[in-house]
Amino acid sequence: MAKKKKIVAEEKQESYDFIPKDFDEREFILKDLFGTKILFVATLLAVVVGILAAVIYQSNPDLWYLGMLIAFVVAIGMKKILRVILGFKMDIMDQKSMLGHYLIFLILALGICVVGINAPFM
Repeated sequence: MAKKKKIVAEEKQESYDFIPKDFDEREFILKDLFGTKILFVATLLAVVVGILAAVIYQSNPDLWYLGMLIAFVVAIGMKKILRVILGFKMDIMDQKSMLGHYLIFLILALGICVVGINAPFM
């Protein structure tokens, strides 16, 4: 005799509703403007440090490491420079954004130094 198929009742699946937190447009815009200000200051600082490093190299090529050392010291102390000297509130910025600003500073400062020590400016 044939067996009857067992009817398996479907179990209810849990429904998960994702509710995003409220988006604060004002905070987003202020954070973006603050990041732009920091990027602008970092760019100006990189130009100054790059020119200083090029001048140091042109005065004595044996001191090539001094300009690079100055660039790295300023990059490491940039957060303190921005907070103490310029009065920025650094708690607004997250670490990833600041890391980007540090890298942009280093690349720009060392790039300006390399351009400054070559033929047209020497």
